[in-house]
Amino acid sequence: MITRLIKNEEDYDKALSRIEQLMDAKPDTAEMDELELVTALVEMYEERHFPISRPDPIDAIKFRMEQLGLGQKDMVPFIGTKSKVSEVLNKKRPLTLSMMRGLHKGLGIPAEVLLKEPGGQFPNTRPDVEWSRFPLREMAKRGWVTAVNGMRERAEEVMRPFVEAAGGFDALSAPLFRQGIAGRLNAKADPYSVSAWCMRVSALALKNPSGTPFQKKNLTLSTLKDIARLSYFQNGPLLAREYLAKQGIQLIVVPHLSKTYLDGGSMLLPDGNALVALTLRHDRLDNFWFTLLHELAHLSLHLSEKCRLIVDDLDLRGQNGDHEDDTENEADEMASAALIPKSYWPELDAEKAPKTADVISWADKLKIHPALIAGRIRFKQNNYRLFSKLVGRGQVRKLFTEYAQETAT
Repeated sequence: MITRLIKNEEDYDKALSRIEQLMDAKPDTAEMDELELVTALVEMYEERHFPISRPDPIDAIKFRMEQLGLGQKDMVPFIGTKSKVSEVLNKKRPLTLSMMRGLHKGLGIPAEVLLKEPGGQFPNTRPDVEWSRFPLREMAKRGWVTAVNGMRERAEEVMRPFVEAAGGFDALSAPLFRQGIAGRLNAKADPYSVSAWCMRVSALALKNPSGTPFQKKNLTLSTLKDIARLSYFQNGPLLAREYLAKQGIQLIVVPHLSKTYLDGGSMLLPDGNALVALTLRHDRLDNFWFTLLHELAHLSLHLSEKCRLIVDDLDLRGQNGDHEDDTENEADEMASAALIPKSYWPELDAEKAPKTADVISWADKLKIHPALIAGRIRFKQNNYRLFSKLVGRGQVRKLFTEYAQETAT
């Protein structure tokens, strides 16, 4: 009677002989119990020493072609051009997920064979996403995705880890494709580049989640005014990041991608946490503080389960006149009131030729950086040659080490 594991060919041969002797065993007998035990031991040994190799995907395709009497030209609908079909069948070009899906649907070749994964299934996809439209080369240069040969053709495979790191298409990226993008967006902006930037921001936030839950009720005008006062200090932007972290809001810096024209965005993540993301494309303190407060205003006033993402090109501010989105006007109003008390607006806006000394005096009285006063006057007078030495040019990016790290890769 065999009662131990089969360890070598001699044991294996003995087990096979014993199975042959027990083949006539009757149910519910000791012989049947032994037969079941020995059979299980044999199966374990065979799985370990004689695994059945799965067919090669290309061999499976050729076999199916032969079964159905198909030629290479019949593979074009599933694989692409005649040259691609030839390269794939000669193992000079890898199968892409798109090709595999086509072959599975059109020829009935199992997904696990094409994927070379036991029990493998194709990942869910979105029919409204054209994977090759993402700025893959720029993303690879930044280190966001892995560069591979034939990157555009293999775009889905390249992008999938990136999308999953951002929370998947059910997270923040979904509205970009289903409903359009909320906020101020340049008409020349590419939605796939904007989406990629948003997903990068989301991935960074999810990688280092805030330990403090975000409470929208705590983000009031008074809170925004406290943040604006931090501009008075040389390292004010970093103090603002620290302050926001205690409010459960992450401040993330990600340089903009080509064709995005973004200054920043505000987001509610799937887990309920909040973030403000800035591109720092204009390396000036006045732009930093207004963009930060503008996005915080969106968090306070507008973001919800129905609208979890707003992005902004603040160069467009004031250009649409009466056609400006109400949410943008409201965010502008709240940000402006937080940066400079409304009681000072008439005085600042009425002065046609303020002097540098006046700007510094106002700023010192309000205990804010002169860039905030200068920025308002430049915007109101539509004259961006004014106070160029007061707006803190070149004073922001150097504070955020991640800006240099992202642009250096």
